[in-house]
Amino acid sequence: MVRPVADQGRWLRLLAYGATGLALWLLSLLVVQSLLARRIAGAQLAQLASEVAFSLRLGELVLERYPMETVAELSGLDLHRQPAAGPGGRDGAGEAEATALRRELCTTLSHCRQVRAADGRLWVELASPIDPVWLSTAIPQPQRWPPDPLSLGLSLVAAGLALSTLVLTLEVRRPLRLLERSLMQLGSGLDPQPLPARGAAAVRRITTGFNTLAAQLAQARQDQATMLAGIGHDLNSPLTRLRLRLHLAETRAMSTEEQQRALADLDSLERITGQFISFARGQGDEAPAPLDLQALLAELAGQSGLEPLTLELEPLQALVQITAVARALTNLLDNARSHGCPPYRLQLSAWGEDGFAISVIDSGAGVDPEQWSKLLQPFQRLDQARGGNGHCGLGLAIAEQVARAHGGGLLCRRCTAPEPPGFAVVLQGRSLGPSPADTSSHNSTGFSRMPVRSAVQDWSR
Repeated sequence: MVRPVADQGRWLRLLAYGATGLALWLLSLLVVQSLLARRIAGAQLAQLASEVAFSLRLGELVLERYPMETVAELSGLDLHRQPAAGPGGRDGAGEAEATALRRELCTTLSHCRQVRAADGRLWVELASPIDPVWLSTAIPQPQRWPPDPLSLGLSLVAAGLALSTLVLTLEVRRPLRLLERSLMQLGSGLDPQPLPARGAAAVRRITTGFNTLAAQLAQARQDQATMLAGIGHDLNSPLTRLRLRLHLAETRAMSTEEQQRALADLDSLERITGQFISFARGQGDEAPAPLDLQALLAELAGQSGLEPLTLELEPLQALVQITAVARALTNLLDNARSHGCPPYRLQLSAWGEDGFAISVIDSGAGVDPEQWSKLLQPFQRLDQARGGNGHCGLGLAIAEQVARAHGGGLLCRRCTAPEPPGFAVVLQGRSLGPSPADTSSHNSTGFSRMPVRSAVQDWSR
């Protein structure tokens, strides 16, 4: 749906530029013809003067032997005994032409001739030995259309230059100027507004890339600020308890129960810092590898401690970031144990052609779907009182981050008939490359279980 709209906008822009180019050409032609009108009129008058001078020489030579009527009939010259009466044309038009023609004839011939403008024509007196004879010729009119070749060429060049300048300004220079301003804002630590993707194709690609980069940097700054604000709060409780127990241990020996509580506080600190590091680092530094998702889920289910837990797993293989997927699924299973109710179900099914969907289902009431987007934000907890006990509100945020890195997302839904009622958290993703089956012909299953166990062990540490 977006592509036809973009194509329509492109065609409308081309049509607008075409209409603008035509208007610029007509305007340039009008300007060029106005500037060259005097030169063109002078050239026409010089040509007329040359023709009239030839006709005068011919007529004066023949009139010495033949009468005027015979000369006019044989030569085709428009000869008269006297010029027509009346003005040269409307509002005395032709007087300037008559004066200019007389000046040209004075230069061309041996002596000047009388030239008049009457009845919309020019009348030139011949040197006749008997009676006065006048030669009539039309007043030269400027040619409006088709335009003069010189005017046409100059107007096309001028319109082309003007249109090129306009296109360069609107399609390249103006978007780049806005991009430069946004880059300066970004360099100053500000968050610039997204730029509209307009202009030439290359400029649109650069603008789209800049908008993506600016959004990522803004999100990174927001995550950093949120992390710095939350790390002190989440680490404060276990650190305070450890400080108190160490202070009491100076006066008396710690009991077994107190030692276990201290170890639990250390586990909370390790879990919180691990969550912070995982969220801050993201998943970009892990290379994708082939994975048997069914084996991974079975391995994680055995270590989750969820009872009773039903597995509904389809045999699926994908090219994924193994450690990241294991971390996300461990967070979802831990979230179900902390906030859900038994019995539990773990499902694995295909999503589209090359995707997978992993559902962690419990029998609890779940959360309001309208609050789901808020829970995906960092440091948003289902139970605010659980902060400091190893729950820092990053589990769902990390799982959603992993899902987005695999081209999917983290969704929630309520289970209804024919399924048993409950609440499901669904992680959707796609393979990060060609189908693993194409690269795994070395054995019947395509995978060994070693990568799965290695990933689980790496995450559990």
